[in-house]
Amino acid sequence: MSNTQQHGPLSGLRVLDLSRVLAGPWATQILGDLGADVIKVERPTRRDDTRTWGPPFLEDSSPTWDAAYYFCANRNKRAIAVDFGHPDGAALLRRLATSADILVENYKVGTLARYGLDYVALKALNPKLIYCSVTGFGQTGPYAGRGGYDFLVQGMSGLMSITGRRDDEPGAGPLKVGLPVSDLFCGLYATISILAALNHRHASGEGQHIDCALLDSQLSLMANQAMNHLVSGQVPQRLGNAHPNVVPYRDFACNDDYILVACGSDGQFQALCRLLGRDDLGDDPRFTRNPGRSQHRRELEVELAKSISGWHAADLLAAMEKAGVPGGPINNLQQALADPQVQARGLLQTLTRQDGTEVTLLGYPARFSASPPTYRLAPPMFAQDTAQVLAEQLGLATEQLAELASKGAIALAQPLAEPVSQVG
Repeated sequence: MSNTQQHGPLSGLRVLDLSRVLAGPWATQILGDLGADVIKVERPTRRDDTRTWGPPFLEDSSPTWDAAYYFCANRNKRAIAVDFGHPDGAALLRRLATSADILVENYKVGTLARYGLDYVALKALNPKLIYCSVTGFGQTGPYAGRGGYDFLVQGMSGLMSITGRRDDEPGAGPLKVGLPVSDLFCGLYATISILAALNHRHASGEGQHIDCALLDSQLSLMANQAMNHLVSGQVPQRLGNAHPNVVPYRDFACNDDYILVACGSDGQFQALCRLLGRDDLGDDPRFTRNPGRSQHRRELEVELAKSISGWHAADLLAAMEKAGVPGGPINNLQQALADPQVQARGLLQTLTRQDGTEVTLLGYPARFSASPPTYRLAPPMFAQDTAQVLAEQLGLATEQLAELASKGAIALAQPLAEPVSQVG
């Protein structure tokens, strides 16, 4: 078996990860899952913010005090602590960058240029370097200097304007998605862009700079809602759990629980009507085609709600499956993780940290027939690999490491004090 097959399709590539929080680490974790050697760089005086974003923490008695949030985006990485604000620390990172294939950073525009760690400076040392900058608003434009946070981008992109209950319903108002989706989407786009740049480098031999912004990424994923506006000129509104284009496609209340009904075709709608004993709805010319159902959405949904309300949720879902009508339950996270389909797909993976602590994580979702993702390293403790990486990559001896640590240019693995919960 080849090394690529053993460790994933990106085996042999080295990533210098100068990012923290979520968007950047999400991208580099994907690269790590696919086999790349990811070196996570934190500053000695300030760890990745998410290490302190708790509770919950992995173990309340653990001296490392790593929060659960940190674990979602930092497996398959080695952790080093180097202070790029110290001249010796910046010099170490420049040396590491000369042999790196990819560098990912998410500092404010211009920050790393002050330390000779911007793309222009590193390109002169390593023309093949693929350098990905992840920011809130990109490297250009009037907002380039602003810090970007997921919550702000969900609002600025229009996402919150279409998320939440209808304006004529109780509890109406803009609502953020229950996950930091703008961060996650940007991380995915960063990964896709890096892989495209790798292919460009394979053909041309040259690296490049990738400018990946949260706002751009989120706007691009407004998808059908954006196109609805661009084509019609109408501004999309909040519809609760309903679909802007397809009807019926929403939640309905049975007599014991809520279920989801997702009729994506006229045939599925007709099957639903037969199942509910409502041929009158299926034969109604207002409802036979989706454009009519969309136009007369409220009248149809009121009638469907009446017919669905008398069913037990499990009975109706079983009948819908038999009839070929798409539907499903609304699971909480515990139920979702226990679902037999999820269990069968092997999405949950357990890794062991350096101190012997086991942590169960959600794994990479795609299946590869020849070079699958691998789970080699649990999310690392702070600075646990500083000595190994600097000795291995730069040939530094123990005495040199000790001297750099005494100057504050690096930090070596050591227990930390109690956590400081802060969002910075």
